[in-house]
Amino acid sequence: MTKSYFLTFLLIGSLLFSHFSFGQLSREEYEKLEQSLGQTSFFGGHLTGFMLYDLDSQQVLYEKNSQIHFTPASTTKLFTLFASILVLNDSTQTFRYVSKGDTLHIWGAGDPSWDYLDLPQPDFDSFFAPYDVISFSDANLRSTPFGAGWQWDDYLYYFSAERSSLPIHGNLLKVLPGKSNPRVFPTRFQSMISTTNRDIKDMERDFHSNHFFYNPKSYRGREDYLPLLTSPELFVSLASDATGKSWIYSPDSLPENHQLWRGATLFPILKEMMLESDNFLAEQLMFMVSDRLFGEIDTERAIEYMIESFLTDLPDEPIWVDGSGLSRYNLFTPRTMVGLFEKLYRVVPDQMLFELLPTGGVSGTIENEYKAESPYIFAKTGTMSNNHSLVGLIRGKSGRYFAFAFMNSNYPWKASLVRREMEKVLSSLRDML
Repeated sequence: MTKSYFLTFLLIGSLLFSHFSFGQLSREEYEKLEQSLGQTSFFGGHLTGFMLYDLDSQQVLYEKNSQIHFTPASTTKLFTLFASILVLNDSTQTFRYVSKGDTLHIWGAGDPSWDYLDLPQPDFDSFFAPYDVISFSDANLRSTPFGAGWQWDDYLYYFSAERSSLPIHGNLLKVLPGKSNPRVFPTRFQSMISTTNRDIKDMERDFHSNHFFYNPKSYRGREDYLPLLTSPELFVSLASDATGKSWIYSPDSLPENHQLWRGATLFPILKEMMLESDNFLAEQLMFMVSDRLFGEIDTERAIEYMIESFLTDLPDEPIWVDGSGLSRYNLFTPRTMVGLFEKLYRVVPDQMLFELLPTGGVSGTIENEYKAESPYIFAKTGTMSNNHSLVGLIRGKSGRYFAFAFMNSNYPWKASLVRREMEKVLSSLRDML
């Protein structure tokens, strides 16, 4: 992406969405939406917020509780996407470095790519080839492995991998499929597996250490991923195994005179984050945003900068805490979500935006929902216990696109039931538009 493109981004972003103006649906259409979302509907039994916005006329067509704050869950990733596109441009922050003879001194900058999924890889082998020793420091890291407001009991699930300045293997242990003698990667953890009599079906990790347990009588033997308890000492050991180089941990401060290596392309990371709702990538993206802005990793500082510099014109100030939406402290209103989405819609090229958004019946987290002969929902989901939201675009039968935010909190039912009822409303709305 070109520099001129992002200068345009800055200019437009500062002008958009200073206020909403309101348009009208027909009386019949309005009453139908009222019936679908009102007190006597399914959505009258819990807190629901909704906004429908005409991107062409820049008018609100319908809103319900759009001023109320909701727990956004993974729709928070739309904020992370906005920050990443604006600040990172088209490449990652991999590390900052200083070379001295046969020793390379590096400070991680947040890049999550190293041996994670099928992401394009920075060419570590070539970069490290001239050096015999690599000295790693995390003195530039201010944020903690877990974000504020994360649930402690998610520590053993892959979607709650710890954050670090230079992750390797996604900070995860891979459990290979097979019912007898479970095998894992990295293999150095093979000796840290023990049996247990506890009634568990999958391998689990000890809360305080990288020791793992399984019950031979009930173990299912499926492929799985478990978050590792990270530390700089563990990282240099894993990096030594991966590169065949001698790595040491030396928490030196980052000197003023250093260089930056941007080792990978950014778009595949953005796409994986958005389509699969990858929490780890979202958190590491905010690490990279902070590193690009300040030369240190501090998600809280990066979020504060983004709000004060580029998001002051949103209808309600966002309570934005982390990159992924794992935090229960995040709070956004539906009209703020629509306001943010319009910023993305106006400045991100159409082809790129549609590649990034899950598509109903086609891709990502809504591949099995909102199915239609012609896709009509292009939106980011957000789900955690008792909360489910959907924010993005709906394409009407007319072929026109409208932005919407559909947010639900405090419901006592399974999320699958809420999604089915939402689909009824949105499919009916598609036929109106």
